Amino acid sequence: MRRLDDLEQGYMKNDLPDFRIGDTVDVSVSIVETVEVGRGKTEEKERIQIFNGTVIRRKGSGNRETFTVRRIVAGEGVERTFPLHSPKVRGIEVKRMGRVRRAKLYYLRDRTGKATRVKEKIWDKTRMAYEKEKKAARARAAAAETSSEE
Repeated sequence: MRRLDDLEQGYMKNDLPDFRIGDTVDVSVSIVETVEVGRGKTEEKERIQIFNGTVIRRKGSGNRETFTVRRIVAGEGVERTFPLHSPKVRGIEVKRMGRVRRAKLYYLRDRTGKATRVKEKIWDKTRMAYEKEKKAARARAAAAETSSEE
């Protein structure tokens, strides 16, 4: 089991933001499209698509962790599940921090309109500075760990 964890460490991302259930995020996803160039020839084009919505679930751990984002498009609920450490997920940006008291927000599926809103978590500046310093300390620790392994 230990060897598998060591192998997976090489594929995990270190630059992920700290986001939780209830947060509104923008997920940048790489999409490969097949475009017809002409005379039966096709070409693959890669572009970045942004999927924004509310995080309703995080599941798994380590390299297999996934998260599900839900949004409403034309009155219809759309959910996408993303592998957290996938190379197709180019970036995650937290737009709003949600204030929820549950681990899974499946109850949002039954709601429509304004009822789907999640209260925003308002932090004071000292709390935000503390979180920023904590994140920087984690990054320094990860950098020190990778340099000590080499």
